[in-house]
Amino acid sequence: MNNVLISYILKNFLETFFKVILIIYCFGIILNLFEEIEFFKNSDVGILLPIILTSIFVPSMIINLLPFIIFISSMWFMIKIRNNKDLLILKIHGYSNIRIFFILAFTSFFIGWLVLFIANPVTSSMVKYYESTKAKYARDIDHLVTFNKNGLWIKENLKNGDRIIAAKKADESILKDVTIFQFDQNYSIKNKILAKEAFIQNNNWILKDVSIFTSSDGVLAKKITSTYQIYSIYNYDKIISLFNNSDSLSFIDLVTDYKKLTNNGYNKEFLNQILHSMLVLPFFLFLMTSLAAILTMSALKKTENFKFIILGLVFCVMVYYLKDLSIALGKTDRIPLILSIWTPIIALSLFTFIGVLQINEK
Repeated sequence: MNNVLISYILKNFLETFFKVILIIYCFGIILNLFEEIEFFKNSDVGILLPIILTSIFVPSMIINLLPFIIFISSMWFMIKIRNNKDLLILKIHGYSNIRIFFILAFTSFFIGWLVLFIANPVTSSMVKYYESTKAKYARDIDHLVTFNKNGLWIKENLKNGDRIIAAKKADESILKDVTIFQFDQNYSIKNKILAKEAFIQNNNWILKDVSIFTSSDGVLAKKITSTYQIYSIYNYDKIISLFNNSDSLSFIDLVTDYKKLTNNGYNKEFLNQILHSMLVLPFFLFLMTSLAAILTMSALKKTENFKFIILGLVFCVMVYYLKDLSIALGKTDRIPLILSIWTPIIALSLFTFIGVLQINEK
């Protein structure tokens, strides 16, 4: 009988969870499809490409909304079993509020780890494909920045031609082993610049230990100088912002290739923020289920359903703003960034601990 009851709780909870995900997925498809159609309206593509890109983008959005999805699912499930008297039946068979709560909360906790190790690597690959596909149709395609195993590559469209910049390594705002090719409008090489370092903190790049090869009548003339300056539309902050899409980085990549990512030029602060934001997910799901249990298990009257729904929406908004406020404080160095990510979890833990003690007495 014990196994049957646990199976019933888990089956119905997971069924409710997947129903909510399906509803959110459908809404996401509808809303994002309009955005994709607007993006491709001047491109020679059919309706199939926007539909495909929308379908592979929405799953990453669902993962970002997972704490609130699990909250809605938990409330829906517990209101349902309370209204159809299943909650009373479970209590008759020895299942207290606290026992039901722990079954649901640890299920949510387990879902969080499954998402990190299984779903997140898949969605991150989908986001990479989504971004690379849209980049092919971007209006500013003349200006490109890409990062691969060979280092950083930048293409700029200039007034009198094009420029291609390659750097084997990046260390914060300094590029190492830089090669710059400048072409005229006929794509003939004008000059080639080699530099050991390039300081790119602002748009006026300062090159160190520079060798300049200038083409004249098919002959390359070499000039060596200690410093040289070029103007670029890119600077350190702009380049970093192009790669600051956390959805394209998977949890497994961050854990196994953290050192490689930093060596390739990813900002350590950004990587730490994303890694800890992912690590808090299972705990966040546990606590959001706890909040739903505290709200719905405090009474058995059907007439209070509307009140619980309103309170649930208020709590979701409060948690959302608490999370954003805490991270904003971390990014502005008011508090340590890692602490700012875990602060909402700590605050919710204290609140839910008191609430769980109260529902255990019901």
